[in-house]
Amino acid sequence: MQRFIVSITQENFELIEDKYVGCFIVPDKSDFGFIKNFVQKAKAAEKLVLISGESAADIMIKTGADGFVADTAADEHPNRIVKSARTNFPKAVIGAICRNRRHEAMLVSECEPDFVIFRVWKDGAAKTAELLSWYNELFLIQSAIMPMDNDMDTKSFEADFVVVDDVKYRKII
Repeated sequence: MQRFIVSITQENFELIEDKYVGCFIVPDKSDFGFIKNFVQKAKAAEKLVLISGESAADIMIKTGADGFVADTAADEHPNRIVKSARTNFPKAVIGAICRNRRHEAMLVSECEPDFVIFRVWKDGAAKTAELLSWYNELFLIQSAIMPMDNDMDTKSFEADFVVVDDVKYRKII
């Protein structure tokens, strides 16, 4: 069974106790007090918390979060972002969102993030499934998918994790 990484969109703590969720992503734009409190409660429950957004590294440091997710999909040199993150934060858990192309997946993976996230749309699901199959044969780095359309069947993907927001997660479980 795939494991879930849940992106928090609403300020609540109830999913911290969910046994199927081991990791959370909290956007850097969330209320700072909420982020700090969420990190403390999640750590007490032995769950990971990653921060996403432009200020993710700064918020990670200030709140004691476990790491962050770097979105490299729009960058011409996606490896620079991950390489810099790995160099500056060697103990942080780093997730990297990358374009759904082999070349970018290789560049990002050479910098050794802890996992790579591929976004999935219904109209490109077959191509993404093929990319994941190729990726998992070549790399030991864990992979994740992030469904971008509602009601997607994620079970057919060879991903270690499924990244969904808290609202979608409640509908799945």
